[in-house]
Amino acid sequence: MNGLGGLNKSPNGVVIGLVQLQLPVTVTKADLARQTARIVELVGKARRNNAGMDLVVFPEYALHGLSMDINPAIMCDLDGPEVAAFKEACIDNKIWGCFSIMEKNPGGNPYNSGIIIDDTGVIRLYYRKLHPWVPVEPWEPGDIGIPVIDGPKGCKLALIICHDGMFPEMAREVAYKGAEILIRTAGYTAPIRESWRFTNQSNSFCNLMVTANVCMSGSDGTFDSMGEGMVVNFDGSIIAHGTSGRPDEIITAEVRPDLVREARINWGVENNIYQFGHRGYVAVKGGAQDCPYTYMTDLAAGTYRLPWEDQVVHTDGSSCGFPAPTRRYGEKLAEAAE
Repeated sequence: MNGLGGLNKSPNGVVIGLVQLQLPVTVTKADLARQTARIVELVGKARRNNAGMDLVVFPEYALHGLSMDINPAIMCDLDGPEVAAFKEACIDNKIWGCFSIMEKNPGGNPYNSGIIIDDTGVIRLYYRKLHPWVPVEPWEPGDIGIPVIDGPKGCKLALIICHDGMFPEMAREVAYKGAEILIRTAGYTAPIRESWRFTNQSNSFCNLMVTANVCMSGSDGTFDSMGEGMVVNFDGSIIAHGTSGRPDEIITAEVRPDLVREARINWGVENNIYQFGHRGYVAVKGGAQDCPYTYMTDLAAGTYRLPWEDQVVHTDGSSCGFPAPTRRYGEKLAEAAE
């Protein structure tokens, strides 16, 4: 199915390239411009690397590195020069691209956002990370849901970011909305390696969905990102895996959304995305379609509370040097509200 990394592309195949981008250090606007130019160069490399590539994916923090700096001077806008350069690169190389930006937010902390741009330079997907990696990340929690789009060659495509993928509900949500391919971009470092691998596989298998996942790579002098570009088939088997961690290596694979659709329609055993909402259909017509899960009903009611809630040690970012917040979700900063 991999078609030698997409070199032998089938008529129904979608070829994805995952860039294990060298972890940058971005402190100034000049650093930001320099890293933007580097990403543009690598879009061109991706096209030269594989003439049949449909989508090139850059990891989370591709522009900003892992400093967690929220300096407004280096935050981005959708209509800013960085995104404009990415659009032009997609047009020039006739390729879809997935990119990461830390996005200005006048009403609060910046958003950790991802965009997918098509080969005509149009932003087709815009997503704000729902689950920042607490207590380490200062980003505002996302507020626009998880979109699913028509991607290259008509595939149903979604994007989540890093820590999002540790919550099975995230992959289930996009599968429920029709996604056949789930992109997961990350900045993870080596201690997360095994968790990264098995969650990528479980996200695929539990939802009969292809996942394409990639981290930053190399060192910035403090952190060591792991690369680990990884494409997983809908049955949980690994199609391609960048185990060397070599910076700027592009891991490629051909995936088959048509076979995802076929499995979702025809599988009986382990068709989990269907069976989740049709419990025990052998015994009762159509299966039980209630919601027996207390955490779901409590979350929907705004009463989510763990039995050990009062014993949880880390409930803000103070252990990582961030001041404890006083603003509640949905409230804007005072200066922005005036």
